[in-house]
Amino acid sequence: MELLSGNEAIAQGAWEAGARIGVAYPGTPSTETLEAFAKKDGVYAEWCVNEKVAVEVGIGASAGGARVLSTMKHVGVNVAADPLFTAAYTGVGGGFVVLAADDPGMYSSQNEQDSHYYACAAHIPMLDPADSAEALAFTRDAFELSERFDVPFFIRSSVRVSHTKTPVEVGSRKEVEPAPYESNSAKWVMMPAFAKPRRKVQLERIEALSEWAETCPYNQVVKRGDKVGVVCAGAVSQHVLEGLPDASVFKLGCTWPLPKKALRSFAESVDALYVVEEASCYLTDAVSALGIDVAAFPEPLPRDGELSVGLIRAAFGFPEPAHAAAQADVPGRPPALCPGCPHRLVFKELSRCKAIVTGDIGCYTLGALPPLSAMDTCVDMGASVSMAHGFELAFAGREHRPVVAVIGDSTFAHSGLSSLISTVYNKGAGTVCILDNRTTAMTGRQGNPFNGETLQHRPSRELDMEGVLKALGIEDVRTVDPHDARAVRRALKEATSATDTLSVIVFRAPCVLLERHREPAFEVSSQCTACGVCITLGCPAISKDESTGQALIDRDMCIGCGQCAQYCARGFIVQD
Repeated sequence: MELLSGNEAIAQGAWEAGARIGVAYPGTPSTETLEAFAKKDGVYAEWCVNEKVAVEVGIGASAGGARVLSTMKHVGVNVAADPLFTAAYTGVGGGFVVLAADDPGMYSSQNEQDSHYYACAAHIPMLDPADSAEALAFTRDAFELSERFDVPFFIRSSVRVSHTKTPVEVGSRKEVEPAPYESNSAKWVMMPAFAKPRRKVQLERIEALSEWAETCPYNQVVKRGDKVGVVCAGAVSQHVLEGLPDASVFKLGCTWPLPKKALRSFAESVDALYVVEEASCYLTDAVSALGIDVAAFPEPLPRDGELSVGLIRAAFGFPEPAHAAAQADVPGRPPALCPGCPHRLVFKELSRCKAIVTGDIGCYTLGALPPLSAMDTCVDMGASVSMAHGFELAFAGREHRPVVAVIGDSTFAHSGLSSLISTVYNKGAGTVCILDNRTTAMTGRQGNPFNGETLQHRPSRELDMEGVLKALGIEDVRTVDPHDARAVRRALKEATSATDTLSVIVFRAPCVLLERHREPAFEVSSQCTACGVCITLGCPAISKDESTGQALIDRDMCIGCGQCAQYCARGFIVQD
């Protein structure tokens, strides 16, 4: 018996099933899955530039006969949707399992989408584990099921399953030899003449899967009375079982296709049937579509965020149990860029030049928060470059503030490069800042093409960022040390003053968490005039004395980067 997170259990299940290849782009809450898989014996694992590429690599490896695991967060499924929908036509060679890790509550995401809809739309079966033991078992079995039904299988987790550790019985690895590849254009070449027959194959498969779902061992009925019945899945089922001890529960382990006959039979066995789910109405609508009367809750269930035992009990009209009130005077702790972060001065100077900043997905998105407040938009991976071009088009012929796109090195490789190619192709203008901190920082410092570090530390090739940019035909490409305030200010001023050309500035310095190097801490002289400029940097190590307004530096947090000293006009911030 071992204590594993859901992500670790999925990796273990794939390994036990004989999966040989793992492909992914890191994204919370899925990231640790492939990192855990990469440490297993007898496997190959790699970070791909994005989720679409990862799934395409996976389809190729599956066609070649290998069992493959591909992992991504829910918004990554958006990126991978194109190949996934067609893989549901082609089918598989070796078993192909895709983890879709949802994030209800948006702990590290820009939206709260439900991946169940992708399973339904693409006609790809989806299994919904409720804990780590089920995550291991469902994943392990999904490879055989994928080959049996000739289709990829989804494993859906949520942040609560992915990151919670529960007891798991681990097993040994089943060695599965890759199936020999034989050319079969009717199966793998999805031009209309071949895709039309494969659509008929898909329809026959859906019928077979629907029959299998009726007796699927992952669906469990816990009979505890005939008054109230609840349909639920995943982590929510844990809360339902705990919070409603008198209710009968239909716990779905397979959420597409649904077991229609079994659900109707369950509904007939109770006086009132409810559906409990997080931040979505997928199950409610699907159960209602079966002709089952879904009862309304006595009190509204929240339509957003994670559910809890308390929220579920409140929806059923149960009073809140006695508990101590939360302390009211606890100060807020908003997220912030780390002390010494190489992105900080870039955002400070962007704020100073009053630029319209189109941002992107990464830890640098924190540049949008006070006191920096230097980001106007953030939509999805790679959108910063495309949206900056859109702003320039909208402002054509009008006086306007400088438009600057800000994107990280890994995000640039993910989808920013294609956005930049489009801007160059259409002769767009403006400024693009690539914040190259030598890693994929937000998800845990993974490698990417522009730092050349692979998941399993194999020999690799580091892409030449400036060479790639110049190869696109961009003439104004410059590289700047983001810790040098004057250099940052000068580069931004020069780039944004040229309104009819495209400029790219590469701000290159490693993330402070890579080497964790510390210089002697800085301190504030007693002569501090309380001007407050250093406070506007938003460094967690800097605060102010509420009585005097003078700046204070926490010596334990300060790493000695000296960024603040560059903004103290009188030199009152000095190093020990």
